[in-house]
Amino acid sequence: MEKKHLVIGVDEVGRGALCGSVTVAAFAFLDRKRFFKEAPRAPLRDSKRLTLRARECWFETVREHARAGNVVFATARVLPRTVDRVNITNAANLAATRAYERLVATAELTPSSLAVLLDGGLFISPHDGLTPRVTLTIVRGDEKVSEIQLASIVAKVTRDRAMARLHARYPAYGFAAHKGYGTDLHRRALARHGPSAVHRLTFLKNFLKVRTI
Repeated sequence: MEKKHLVIGVDEVGRGALCGSVTVAAFAFLDRKRFFKEAPRAPLRDSKRLTLRARECWFETVREHARAGNVVFATARVLPRTVDRVNITNAANLAATRAYERLVATAELTPSSLAVLLDGGLFISPHDGLTPRVTLTIVRGDEKVSEIQLASIVAKVTRDRAMARLHARYPAYGFAAHKGYGTDLHRRALARHGPSAVHRLTFLKNFLKVRTI
C-alpha cells in the first residue's frame, strides 16, 4: 500500500505479569477522520486508564474499522518460557518487532513510508528491507499519541482474553481476575499449588523472595 508518512503506534502489555505472554500491538490509521467520526463517546486514553467496558468498546470499534479499511493493526506475543530465556525487555522488543513486521506484511505497507512511534522502553529490530523511515521511542507515549493509545487497547484486550482462556485451563490460579499479575489472590494460589506451565519462573523467584522478606 502506497501511503506517505503513515504513522504506526506500538505498545505492549503484560511486562510485569508473573505468567502468560507479553503482548504487543501495532496500529495505524488509514482514514483518521472517518474513525473518529464514528468513535465511542468514551475518552481515548491508555488502556490502563479505561474501564473494561470502554476498552472493549474501543477494541470493537478498531475491529469494525479494520474490516472497513479505515485502520490496520496486528498483534504478537512472546510466551513465558521465552521470557525466562531472553528476559522481559528482550521479549517485549521481540514481540514489538513481530507486531510491526506483521502489520507491514498483512497491510502490504511500504516500510520507507512509515514512521513507527513506540511507547517508552520499546524498540524494534526489523529484518532487512523492513526498516521504517522513522523510529521513535516516546516516553509516556500511551498518554500522548492516539496511535499508541489504540495499540495499547488492542494489546490489553487481546492479552486479557488470552488470560481468560488460560483461566479455563488452570482455574485454581484465578487468572481471569488478576490477569497474571502479583495480587494477594495470585500469591495465595501459588503458595497452595506451585507454579503452572504458563508461569514465568524467573519472575516468580524474585516475586516470592520479596513477598517472604
